[in-house]
Amino acid sequence: MTDIELNVIKIFTIFTLACGFAILWTPLLTNFLYKRKLWKKSARQKAITGEDAVVFSSLHKEKEVGTPRLGGLLIWVTILIIIFLLFLLSLIFPETVFAQFNFLSRSQTWLPLFTLAAASILGLVDDLLQIYGRGKYVGGGLSLKKRIFVVVLIGFIASIWFYQKLGWDVVYIPFLGDVSIRLWYIPLFVIVTLACWAGGVIDGLDGLAGGTFASIFGAFTVIAFSQGKIDLAAFCAAICGTLFAFLWFNIPPARFYMGETGMLGLTTVLAVVSFLTNSVYVLPIIAGLLVVEVASALLQIFSKKLRKKKIFLSTPIHHHFEAIGWPACKVTMRFWIVGVVLAIVGVSIKLLG
Repeated sequence: MTDIELNVIKIFTIFTLACGFAILWTPLLTNFLYKRKLWKKSARQKAITGEDAVVFSSLHKEKEVGTPRLGGLLIWVTILIIIFLLFLLSLIFPETVFAQFNFLSRSQTWLPLFTLAAASILGLVDDLLQIYGRGKYVGGGLSLKKRIFVVVLIGFIASIWFYQKLGWDVVYIPFLGDVSIRLWYIPLFVIVTLACWAGGVIDGLDGLAGGTFASIFGAFTVIAFSQGKIDLAAFCAAICGTLFAFLWFNIPPARFYMGETGMLGLTTVLAVVSFLTNSVYVLPIIAGLLVVEVASALLQIFSKKLRKKKIFLSTPIHHHFEAIGWPACKVTMRFWIVGVVLAIVGVSIKLLG
């Protein structure tokens, strides 16, 4: 069996392990969430700009109350268990197949794993504040300034690791190739991390975020594999596996929502993976749905401030399609299709480049 075949088997096996294990322990998680009533006690009434969110409230008033948050635990807890279990097995049985499936490595997965865990734990704190109605942010939780500070801090720490520990200061620019940007690498990393985090606004319909991020991390699995970064590819595949399991329970009617503990972890680790694969230039394509979601929200805010008028009935844009009469499942599935197409286009451009 060739090395390529072994690596493919490794990636598919880890994907399957992550998916299967996540499905197996979901009943325990669901039991805990419902028993503790870990959901918002009241639906969001205000938009981010402060006015009444009339359209949003009419569409989601009943869904927000009674459906637990913290579904993101299924994603990052599963990955932590799988990666450390395989690592321990590789130490105990170094001459067996277990050693082949270990994907914990300093150069490829330490940083994304740390980022995923740290951001997810901070997101968990924010979720709990929202559930118990504490905090000054719209709907409870950390204030917007504190959220931005947390994301900037995560991005800054990761950028320092890249710049000083790994010695990276190069980004690929189409038609120019790899270009050294020296210290500008750090602010660029922080900006990309913030942009990815902003894309978390896509978490608004049953199954929408899970399917979108599955296609995104599936794309980076292919890119990492093409670069010979097998452990990183396996890490992305593990995320895909947990997202498939999450989708199994999150399709309408959702058993739970991802929450900030899932969204903050996924968006920040997405930025890290894009830099590890030197794929920042195709990130806006692969994650094109996130770009559209954020752009719609920003355009709405600027339009209200400058023109005193709305462009969309509700934002992010998936709520606009709901407001004009599209069933939520139609919005979700069409977004999934667009997301898969964008992922394929982004991977193709990267491989051609």
